[in-house]
Amino acid sequence: MFKRGLLLIGGVFAFSALLSSPALAQQAPRIAAVDLQRAFESSAEGKTVIIQLRQKEQTIIGELDKFDKQILSLETKVKTQRLTLTEEAQQKLSFELETAKLQRKRVEEDSTKEFQRLQFSLVSKLRNEVLAVIEGYAKEQQISLVFDLSAPSAAVFCEPGLDITAEIIRRYDASKTTK
Repeated sequence: MFKRGLLLIGGVFAFSALLSSPALAQQAPRIAAVDLQRAFESSAEGKTVIIQLRQKEQTIIGELDKFDKQILSLETKVKTQRLTLTEEAQQKLSFELETAKLQRKRVEEDSTKEFQRLQFSLVSKLRNEVLAVIEGYAKEQQISLVFDLSAPSAAVFCEPGLDITAEIIRRYDASKTTK
């Protein structure tokens, strides 16, 4: 949050410097805004990333559900057969239950780390590609400053005509179909 505030203040100072430069004194700099979150989620590639992450999440949930069922079954056995089992059999069952709980915890931790790595990898790639499209569009249209509407402190109001999100999504999708 603090970093975003500093970035916004830095952007305002940079924008002020642009306004005071002699080269731009004759013409006002052009400003645009893009909703990066919407661009990520609405682009064809973004939708594919979302689907991949949901599938991975469902796989993890399915795997953990198997452990949950095994644990529930062992807990039920311990409760229902407590009076009829020998002490050795009870200890063995308790050990199996603790082992299953420990395995579930390890699988959950490993799966979470794996999911986070996948998410970071896919989202970083998507973000870099979309930012390259934004940069190219800004240069082409001679736009000096592009605000991110999805960042909480980036813009309080944006004239709809300044929002270039739809054009960025269109260009990004077009760049992916030509490859």
